[in-house]
Amino acid sequence: MTPHPVRPPLSLRVSVTNHCSLRCTYCMPANGVPTSAREEVLSYKEILRFVCELKVRYGLSHVRITGGEPLVRPEIDRFVAMLAAVGVSDLALTTNGQQLAGLAGRLKRAGLSRINISLDTLSPETFAAITRGGSLEKTLAGIAAAQEAGLRPVKLNVVVMRGRNEDEVRGLVRFAIENDYQIRFLELMPIGVAAAEFEDRFVSSAEVRERLSREFTLTALPVEPHGTSRNFLANDRHGRSAIIGFISPYSEPFCAGCWRLRLTATGVLMGCLARSEGIPLAPLLRGDRDMDGEALAAAVEQALGMKRRNSEFIQPQAMVGIGR
Repeated sequence: MTPHPVRPPLSLRVSVTNHCSLRCTYCMPANGVPTSAREEVLSYKEILRFVCELKVRYGLSHVRITGGEPLVRPEIDRFVAMLAAVGVSDLALTTNGQQLAGLAGRLKRAGLSRINISLDTLSPETFAAITRGGSLEKTLAGIAAAQEAGLRPVKLNVVVMRGRNEDEVRGLVRFAIENDYQIRFLELMPIGVAAAEFEDRFVSSAEVRERLSREFTLTALPVEPHGTSRNFLANDRHGRSAIIGFISPYSEPFCAGCWRLRLTATGVLMGCLARSEGIPLAPLLRGDRDMDGEALAAAVEQALGMKRRNSEFIQPQAMVGIGR
């Protein structure tokens, strides 16, 4: 079967675990969340079955591995190799970086194309406060290891929060320029635990751009079709530059061009991060019987129909259980 003749290729985010080594304030309650039993989590083989079906039917070419924290799942490099072997050309992974220093080379050799690393601050104290105990030193070591391994581009993800790190955005861009990283500033979303303090903590992308424009010259780059990030080239006074991006799901929604799907660790297919509905796929993916391709295709169509069509966020689940 050939890919869909009209739509762009789908993009899939696959959560391989809802466990995490950190408890970031915008992602997880301080006391954590119930984690799924091992038998409830999809196996690598079961996830691969779904990926292969999407590749055949919809021309899937981009897969991002997420969590929880994907690097806490054993043999994650083996899963990357499995995806690379079936021809997924653009393989990415999002991580908090705490275990990346020891895994970056293995992930690159397995076929990982690029990597996104959460870095909300360059202050060890603020980092520990936001992550509830994480080590900035470990994440910085992971970032350096990713670059050394050839995972390019290395993208840094910053969730901007008032009263916590909004005054650091210019320093973070300087860090990206000095080390040849790309950096993306994400708006806080009123999802799960973050909803309670959203009004107090929210900082729009427009405000972040204004702060950055006091020090850097920002030049808009061409808009990527169906992309979620609005990208700019930031030049400093010494002529150095870095690509910076703004992901603005609250103030500048990009829903109309979104062809992203999410598969949770327990096999629920979600069409939109801002909607609580999902379609349980685990019964279709488990076992060795022939896959019901038509049932899976129907589930994909249903998930795509769940895209947000207004400004409301209706998502009580913690981000860690959905997939970053």
